[in-house]
Amino acid sequence: MSRYALAAVFVLVAAAMWFASGDRSPSPSPAPPQTALDLRGLFVGPTAADDAVTFGALCDELAEVIAYDGTLASPRLKTGTQLDDLRVAACDARMRGLSIGARQPKVRDAIKTYLDAKIGTGGGPVSVDARRAWVDAFREIARAAANATR
Repeated sequence: MSRYALAAVFVLVAAAMWFASGDRSPSPSPAPPQTALDLRGLFVGPTAADDAVTFGALCDELAEVIAYDGTLASPRLKTGTQLDDLRVAACDARMRGLSIGARQPKVRDAIKTYLDAKIGTGGGPVSVDARRAWVDAFREIARAAANATR
């Protein structure tokens, strides 16, 4: 076999191997699941990641507390005002007086807009459906905060 023929065979084998191997570029990491609320890029500053994790965990726990309270024969949390007071008291207790809202005003504003749209601003009696809306809203905020750190 001549040198040229042997070189052509090597080129053909290399080309076949290259085409068969497919694209070897690294695939991008999957995007976080989409949620109704997007907080990505809103947590800023040196405490951004910690604030997102802390606030997300707090909202997840608030959802659990509100859902559990709704299973009681006589729920303690009966009005929107009580639910909002629970949120404020839990945030204050967890952060020992520091305000994530003050440190993260973009997050605070996005969540206010989201909550106003999802649960409204009324402080009156909480129906089963309204309680479910509060629980769903807090779970959504928790997911959005978790996605903000990815």
